[in-house]
Amino acid sequence: MESDILFKFFRGETDEEENAGIKEWLEESPENRTFFLNRREFFDALLLSPDYPEEKEEVAESIPLPREKRRPFFREILKIASAAAITLFVVWIYSEFASDTDLRMQTIHVPAGQRVNVVLPDGSDIWLNARTTLQYPLQFGKKERTVKLDGEAFFTVAEDKKKPFVVEALDKKIKVLGTEFNVSAYSEKPGVFEVALMEGSVEILPGQNEEGKPVLLIPNYKAYLKDGKLNTQYISDLDVYRWKEGLICFNNESFLEIIRKFEDCYGIKIEVENKKIKDRIYTGKFRISDGVDYALRVLQKDIRFRYERDDENYIIYIK
Repeated sequence: MESDILFKFFRGETDEEENAGIKEWLEESPENRTFFLNRREFFDALLLSPDYPEEKEEVAESIPLPREKRRPFFREILKIASAAAITLFVVWIYSEFASDTDLRMQTIHVPAGQRVNVVLPDGSDIWLNARTTLQYPLQFGKKERTVKLDGEAFFTVAEDKKKPFVVEALDKKIKVLGTEFNVSAYSEKPGVFEVALMEGSVEILPGQNEEGKPVLLIPNYKAYLKDGKLNTQYISDLDVYRWKEGLICFNNESFLEIIRKFEDCYGIKIEVENKKIKDRIYTGKFRISDGVDYALRVLQKDIRFRYERDDENYIIYIK
């Protein structure tokens, strides 16, 4: 199978005849399926830091800095990988030929600095943020559609009144019928839990060791955990959820708060040793694909500081 056809398939640009050909080829041997997955991983890796001129208007707040020239080979490869995030169409192909032993929970893990778009078998669309893990079955049960989340995700759930959609995050459950909402629940931060609702309605069930009744959200409200209890609050800034567009947004936030967002996104530790700059306030946005070095260099244009990288321990010191 030609790699060009597989790349075309990964971008969702193949027609029915080509899809059928790929399906038939995958069924021929385990070696073909291994090659398919290797090509998928290679395709994903190419989407780390593409350059998108059309996005420059969106990030006008960022001071443009000259980019290093890419070698021609990588420039051509990046033409193939023209999207800023990947859409996992492998769900369709696996659901066609998977054996009974394959119908267990499937796991997708998003590396630091990336985001992934997943289309589930029921048509539900999910954006996964950096350092997020999603588990889901290739075939949902008869009574409900359950997925497990560790991290942050934006859900657009396909409506099915007979089969509610359930998100299990930390020790809580979020039940929906058809809606749009964002969930942030990283297991490494068990005290931080948030569900923000954009459309429809969701019901959040408290964890086993938490007090209070289930919380029913209405659009433009969010539920968050404080002192072991679920509270609700109006969403005053929707830009914070634009991570699914590949943006880190901040509105009237301190330098230290922005640094914490960089840590969460890129999976690195940043020590701010310069106390004079911690409380400096900023409003703006950065492209995730530009990386943390670019973001820090932009901030250096406004305030004086220097930083050093400890690549062995993956720590950045700001001085």
